[in-house]
Amino acid sequence: MSTRCYDIDHDLFYNLAAVTVVIVTEFRYNKVMKKKSYATMSKFMRLIETIANSKMKQLDFGDGIVLYRGEIHMIRAIGDHPGMFISEIARYFGVTRAVVSKSVLKIEKSGYVRKVVDPLDKKRVQVYLTERGEAAYQAHNAFHLEKDDYIFAHLEGLSAKELEAVSVFLDKAQQMIDHHF
Repeated sequence: MSTRCYDIDHDLFYNLAAVTVVIVTEFRYNKVMKKKSYATMSKFMRLIETIANSKMKQLDFGDGIVLYRGEIHMIRAIGDHPGMFISEIARYFGVTRAVVSKSVLKIEKSGYVRKVVDPLDKKRVQVYLTERGEAAYQAHNAFHLEKDDYIFAHLEGLSAKELEAVSVFLDKAQQMIDHHF
């Protein structure tokens, strides 16, 4: 019985072993990253559902200012852009003019805004905050300053690269929402 001796190219063997380790490591890494991606996406979807389900929740800003989220955000938009036309508000929120007209009528009846007919085009209506609307606007801003300071502190502590990653994620998330809702 004869034995054969095979010469193994040790460099080739070690290179193949190194490549195998890299492939296995990449596979494990990708598997872990897929789990992390799925977990992150699940958190994001839960966030969207929470926001969607909170539309009917009223917020109490004190001094008798109790508004639905949509109402206070419309007041904020008008406070940020006094004299907006109904059509501009509709574009701003991505809804119809009819929806905005109905909402503006409701907050107008509650004394938060006043409508002014455009002197150049009687069909167009501009919207301004009243004194009560300005109080709601200021209360809303104070609410966010108080409640959101931790998230601003977190963002300010991120590196430029990390902040860019968050920004890109939010852009992609907005695209997803635009396609789904």
